[in-house]
Amino acid sequence: MIEEIKEDANQRMGKSLDVLAANFARIRTGRANPGLLDGIEVDYYGNPTPINQVATITVEDARTLAISPWEKNMIPDIEKALLKSDIGINPLSTGDLVRVPLPALTEENRRDLARHAKQEAENARVAVRNIRRDAIADIRELVKGKEVAEDDAHRAEDDVQKLTDRWIGKADSSLAAKEAELMEVRSPGWARMACLN
Repeated sequence: MIEEIKEDANQRMGKSLDVLAANFARIRTGRANPGLLDGIEVDYYGNPTPINQVATITVEDARTLAISPWEKNMIPDIEKALLKSDIGINPLSTGDLVRVPLPALTEENRRDLARHAKQEAENARVAVRNIRRDAIADIRELVKGKEVAEDDAHRAEDDVQKLTDRWIGKADSSLAAKEAELMEVRSPGWARMACLN
């Protein structure tokens, strides 16, 4: 019973970090990333449909995404959905393709995005702590029902706390990496200089 509770807690904590990673992918860093468009839905014959289910999204260059719809009549709907999104982009249509140039981030944008990333990480930490609370409550129920000894329950609670610390540490590491990525300022010629070295 205790092992099942710990395994369930571990899996649920892992899923919380998967959600954090997906949320971080949607935070714009100044570099083109198809994950930036996750969550944007297009009106597809009256049904809201994720954009990646009606088009192919590719990275054209460091600051441009290219969206190639499977049906050419979807271009106006894709443009409309992109303009309505809250990521601050202006799509450009070229007939059979929609290009999404990503503007350079200002210092203020970077700070706002870093604040948003901190909030997402805090949400993940809260989720992990809630899972810990549930697991410990389940263990204590087993003790009340005389299904496990108190010593075993204390060891299990310690194990659940160790799991919690490990997953929260991973959330903190992910946040530190995302903040570093957001605050990294590259000049327009950085790629050319990197090739020369």
